[in-house]
Amino acid sequence: MAERKRAPKTRRREKKNVPSGHVHIQATFNNTIITITDPAGGTIAWGSAGVAGFKGSRKSTPYAAALSAEGAARRAMEHGMRQVEVFVKGPGAGREQAIRSLQAAGLEVTAITDVTPIPHNG
Repeated sequence: MAERKRAPKTRRREKKNVPSGHVHIQATFNNTIITITDPAGGTIAWGSAGVAGFKGSRKSTPYAAALSAEGAARRAMEHGMRQVEVFVKGPGAGREQAIRSLQAAGLEVTAITDVTPIPHNG
């Protein structure tokens, strides 16, 4: 009789205890991507409008950005995160709504910085 194969073991993500971190919001015309990192830059949680269940043109709405930011904030708070610095990049519609959603989820926003790249005649 053939030997049964075991399913590969999936490693459980350990809970990191990170009290503060950075939130990177990339707001394009088509989507909004939120990445929450520790101060060194390691990813703690992330979310996007597509992951939140939106498809097509609905991904570019402020409501989709709010839901994706709220989901990412909730996962980051499971790791003990309470204070964040926000870095916003891009011209998208979900910029402000994503920041408001982070505050509503319970994260304390200490600073907001716009890091949108600006061309110098290039």
